[in-house]
Amino acid sequence: MPEKSTLERAKRDRAEGKAASTQAGEFIREEMHHIREGKHGARNAKQAIAIGLSKARRAGVDAKPTATASKKVRRKAAQESARAGRKPSPRRARATERALKKEPHAAASKTALSRRAKASAESRRKRGGPTSPRAVAQRAAKTRKKNATPRRARPKASSPKRAPRKAA
Repeated sequence: MPEKSTLERAKRDRAEGKAASTQAGEFIREEMHHIREGKHGARNAKQAIAIGLSKARRAGVDAKPTATASKKVRRKAAQESARAGRKPSPRRARATERALKKEPHAAASKTALSRRAKASAESRRKRGGPTSPRAVAQRAAKTRKKNATPRRARPKASSPKRAPRKAA
C-alpha cells in the first residue's frame, strides 16, 4: 500500500492537470526511498521503477505502457489498472516483500539511476521520433519562446552625464 503522503501528492498533480507519468513519478520516488532506507531491495533500477509504476496503476493513476512495450508488459499493466482501488492480498504482499528483501539495495543509488536515465535517453535517441531527446528539446524551446514574457524597454538613467576624466 502506498503511503498517504504519496497518494496526496499524486492527487495534487492530477488536480493540477499534470501528466499520468508525473503522477506515477510520486510512487516511483516513494519506492526509491523505501529501497534507500532498507525496507526492501530491487535487482536493478529498472525493476525499482517497475514496482513504483505498478503501485501507481493500482492506486488509480492512468499510466499507460509505452508504444514499444511488450505484450507481457501491456497485459500486466491492464491487470494492475483493473485492480485499481482494491486492497492488496496480504499473503501475496508479504511474499513479495520477503522476496524483495533478499535483493540488493544499490538499485536506487544515484549511480544506478543515472545509468538508467542515460541508457533510456540513448535508446530514445537511436529510435528517434517525437520522444528523442532532440525532439523533446526542440518542443521545449518552442514552448519557452511561445510563453516568454516580452522584455520591456528599460527607461534611460536620469542621472546627468559626467565630464570625462582628465589625465594628470
